[in-house]
Amino acid sequence: MINKEHLGKLRREYQQKGLIETDAADDPINQFSLWFNESLELGLLDANAMSLATSTPEGKPSNRIVLLKGFDEKGFIFYTNYNSRKGIDLISNPFASLLFYWEELSRQVRIEGKAERLSSADSAEYFNSRPVESKLGAWASEQSSVIKNREELEKRYEELEKLYAEQSIPKPEHWGGFRIIPEIVEFWQGRPNRLHDRIVFYKKDNIWEKKRLAP
Repeated sequence: MINKEHLGKLRREYQQKGLIETDAADDPINQFSLWFNESLELGLLDANAMSLATSTPEGKPSNRIVLLKGFDEKGFIFYTNYNSRKGIDLISNPFASLLFYWEELSRQVRIEGKAERLSSADSAEYFNSRPVESKLGAWASEQSSVIKNREELEKRYEELEKLYAEQSIPKPEHWGGFRIIPEIVEFWQGRPNRLHDRIVFYKKDNIWEKKRLAP
């Protein structure tokens, strides 16, 4: 077991290039696009993985990794089962936070905003583009519900595989997309001596304001 003294000595120095206000884009979506494309060009594993934090109306938080499936000036999109823990949270309390972490670049992007459900048509368009296996998985899994064992899940999948062997697989009513509409976007760049760069964008009267935060 790792003791507290050992954990206290775990550290590394950040040597990546910095992020200066004048170099950052004036719009956080443009800045995110620059960083995201760079992570893709470098072939980083799961570059679109993001931590999604949600909360119940009573303030009980939960967190998990989901995959970014689209973004533009309107927000950041992912898909899920609406009856899952995160789906129920977002429907009852739309405030959420996203976090991207690209270790190889010593970069983080933190996003705060409100969630909205995508239209059924938009969700269906993406669902129809998915591999057959993923479509069947969306039907087979009652996400976040308790199941007896692994065999129960696999049996359900096999039954669906036979059912839809010669027909198209429709989108489940309980499955679809969310868009997180950003209100705050912070870019974190690791720098030497823990003097990290933090550039944050706040949306005020539909205009983005850019500020620097102390590390």
